[in-house]
Amino acid sequence: MDNPIHTKTPADSLTIKTEIVCPNDTNPMGYLQGGRLVEWMDIAAAVCAQTHAGKISVTASIHHVDFNEAAKIGDIVTIQASITRAFNTSMEIFVQSYARKVLLGKRYLISEAYFTFVALDENGKSSPVLGLTPISDDEKRQYDEALSRKQQRHKN
Repeated sequence: MDNPIHTKTPADSLTIKTEIVCPNDTNPMGYLQGGRLVEWMDIAAAVCAQTHAGKISVTASIHHVDFNEAAKIGDIVTIQASITRAFNTSMEIFVQSYARKVLLGKRYLISEAYFTFVALDENGKSSPVLGLTPISDDEKRQYDEALSRKQQRHKN
């Protein structure tokens, strides 16, 4: 019997990952290394993509990584990954990272980026993914803008 579900919503694959910044995650100044943060973001994005696709999905590209603020040792980092659009075999995932100073309770945006993932079949070949139905106004905006971002990337 065929699967009657042809689309999912962004909420179906929303992924939240939490880490605490430890000394081995930082540079000599005690700030979270950008590479470590991108690694954590990539893992959250992979979980989001694989949850949407129901298949192993791999990072195809990372675009426009912004580092807005620094996190320090002891901060709690929360990473939210949300699918913005599903294409034929690829998916765009928007990832935002926030840090929270435990003693102050202050939460602030430290980084955001767009990731593209490709779903794979059991032979490691690209494989079709389900469509996406955005619900909120923000999800609809991200959905529409994802096509423009994809077209812009293919121009470069």
